[in-house]
Amino acid sequence: MIRNLDTALVRTFVTVADKASMTAAANALHLTQGAVSQQVKRLEETLGCSLFERDRRGLRLTRAGERLFDKARRLLSLNDEIWAEMAGSAVAGQVRLGVPYDLVGTLLAPVLKAYAEAYPQVEISLACASSPELSSALAAGTIDLAVIEERVGPTSGECLAIDRLVWVGARGGVARAKRPLPVSIVAETCAFRPAVLSALNEHGLEWRTVFENGNIDATTATVRSDLAVTTWLASTVPADLDILPFDVGLPPLPNFAINLHLPRHGVGPAAQEFARFIRDGLARRPAAA
Repeated sequence: MIRNLDTALVRTFVTVADKASMTAAANALHLTQGAVSQQVKRLEETLGCSLFERDRRGLRLTRAGERLFDKARRLLSLNDEIWAEMAGSAVAGQVRLGVPYDLVGTLLAPVLKAYAEAYPQVEISLACASSPELSSALAAGTIDLAVIEERVGPTSGECLAIDRLVWVGARGGVARAKRPLPVSIVAETCAFRPAVLSALNEHGLEWRTVFENGNIDATTATVRSDLAVTTWLASTVPADLDILPFDVGLPPLPNFAINLHLPRHGVGPAAQEFARFIRDGLARRPAAA
């Protein structure tokens, strides 16, 4: 008897392994935790072996799970490649993507390039704004999907990654030591702003804003010129700038999630495929140091 692997079960397995959590995988797959557990159990029954075990650190792959993992990733990649090629002619029209200023030229640049090459018949419209503004635009229907930065915690979106929010300054600069602390924030509506100002106030640190006019290049320039410090996700910090340690007198900052949000109703094929490219692109990104 020929036994076939159900790609849906394989995708669930890979997601659980990537997230190291049934709960996180359920959120990413828009399933209940019970449904994810059942799908993993069905795959284990099909293969006749256990794929996961729990220890003090949480969920981890068994030896059989480790052997399956890389092959399962390749299987899904080939499956998605075949699907994209065969269904490509059905994906056309326009897709409107909302992205925060700091992610568009860093984490998402390769995703945008890959999608445009895979679906040249799709017209891409890019909206760059702060995460709160993108949430409002998605609710208003002026964009089709959005990548949004939010404090780690419950979300109506799909968590793609969690990153450290860090202080950033000029290499060897002195702005970090000035008081009041000169702070450059991209926009008054920036998702990081409440957390940053709360941290400064809780530590009794005097501060002043240098720039808040919605231009990432201007913010970067103020930091490179050592006029101010700023805060970014660790994975988006330019190589010529320093991630500042807390021992220079700056308060610790919370982690942030990079979440994918889709409209509650009516996601078209072009937006669905874009969402898949974003998921795959962020899953392959190198971890921040």
